[in-house]
Amino acid sequence: MAAYWISRCIINDPVAYKRYTDEVPGIIAKYNAKVLARGGKYQIMEGPETFQRFVVLEFPTMEAAVACFQSPEYTAAASHRRNGGGIVENVIVEGGEATK
Repeated sequence: MAAYWISRCIINDPVAYKRYTDEVPGIIAKYNAKVLARGGKYQIMEGPETFQRFVVLEFPTMEAAVACFQSPEYTAAASHRRNGGGIVENVIVEGGEATK
């Protein structure tokens, strides 16, 4: 079952953050991820307007999404934003209806 990696982002240092975003496409491709939304136009419908960038990735499985996030390559890329480039909240959620 597909899983979705959803990120809400604040960019504090555009140069450092771009180093991160330049590396991510190659990393997620190794885990067969598909970009559904990355940056672009958005509209906050409810809640605080804290974040300014949103990303949604689709992975073939929950295991692939978690493995990508925990991979050494992603950890190295994420260090650019984790060291002052930005603030990101990530969640990985399995697709489908689990509350039946």
